[in-house]
Amino acid sequence: MALVQSLFGTTDALNQAFCRRISTLLKQGIEENGRASLIVSGGRTPAALFGALSQVPLAWDKVDISLADERWVDPSDDASNEKMVRAKLLINHAAAANFIGLKTSATNAEDAVNTCTANFSDVAKPFDVLILGMGEDGHTASLFPCSAQITQGLDIDSEQMFIAVQPTTAPNQRMSLTLPALLKSKHIFLHLTGESKKDVLAKALADDNELEMPIRAVLNNTRVELMWAP
Repeated sequence: MALVQSLFGTTDALNQAFCRRISTLLKQGIEENGRASLIVSGGRTPAALFGALSQVPLAWDKVDISLADERWVDPSDDASNEKMVRAKLLINHAAAANFIGLKTSATNAEDAVNTCTANFSDVAKPFDVLILGMGEDGHTASLFPCSAQITQGLDIDSEQMFIAVQPTTAPNQRMSLTLPALLKSKHIFLHLTGESKKDVLAKALADDNELEMPIRAVLNNTRVELMWAP
């Protein structure tokens, strides 16, 4: 497992360093390719990071931002990752970025897989920066060990970019990038805070069963940088 660990004493120190790192990588992407791409995850952990990042003076109009996964709820719903990203990241300087949401008008996420894939056709690939989180069960993006779709989502040879997922231990149907789509990233970060998440990661690193803890599938296949604070 190629895990590089960047550990910080406080979340403020983590967010400041992570913000500088992300902005540097996005600037490099713009300089090298004319555009850069940033794929983020939802939840409470990245909110403060997003706020700091939004204030960086960057050519945000040349940055495409989207999500590693999304709950299949209206973007106005409090459970929506898009709602959080719009409130915390797509403000200040970063309001100029091009945001590609995942939720469509389709009632069932399965009917939107092709639309989501088409909407990503112009996003710079490989992604310049991918920020992943991890659940207590070892899921990442919306690749849940409890879901019937997990084997398909972790299929390294799959040509699918997105997969519709129905977890049995969490609410809402989801849309998620597949493992091979996640791996098509220049820089992958695992953003965690708290001792409990560090313990979950230690468990993930102690075995290779990817279906049991899907985060292992990312760690087993590429270089990942852990960004952690208590």
